[in-house]
Amino acid sequence: MNKTKRKIFETSMKLFAEKGYDATSIEEITATVGVAKGTLYYHFSSKEEIFNFLVEEGIKLLQNSIDIKTAKFSNYIDKLKAIVLIQIKVVVKYEDLITILLSQFLGNEARNQKCQMHVFEYINKIEQIVEEGIKLGQIKQGNAQVIASEIYGLICSTLVYKLRNSGEIDTLKLFKEFENTVIEGLRIK
Repeated sequence: MNKTKRKIFETSMKLFAEKGYDATSIEEITATVGVAKGTLYYHFSSKEEIFNFLVEEGIKLLQNSIDIKTAKFSNYIDKLKAIVLIQIKVVVKYEDLITILLSQFLGNEARNQKCQMHVFEYINKIEQIVEEGIKLGQIKQGNAQVIASEIYGLICSTLVYKLRNSGEIDTLKLFKEFENTVIEGLRIK
């Protein structure tokens, strides 16, 4: 991604997170970036395209991180631990992206459905790991869809925790808390 496109991308993400998608205008994006409308339209055909690119790139980042980290482990509890840690780190580093995803998740508009589709694809990835772990006897019997949704829900929990603590998160401390309360409950004893 070239420098101008990246700047448009990052500025749009920040504005969408702070003001909301509907309250953010193309004019505001171009003024904040410091480019003409023509330059923006050279890279993106519309505000909706910027939004879609943002969501797709964000989910790709999350999924790629999960694929790389989970491939290193043969134990499925360890794979789930890796997912939880990555999710915490993503919230810390990309809070704006998570805010946008969560703010646009509910509703029936095309934008909402696109967010839902991407989030559900991500949850399905977690669900597959849970199912395999159950089949191999490494994860306690349970509804894999519910378990995967709970693990995804830790993204929301992390964001709430971060907001309640004035933006401060001790990543490893929070990870240990989630590990003790969520992951250990999945371990076969």
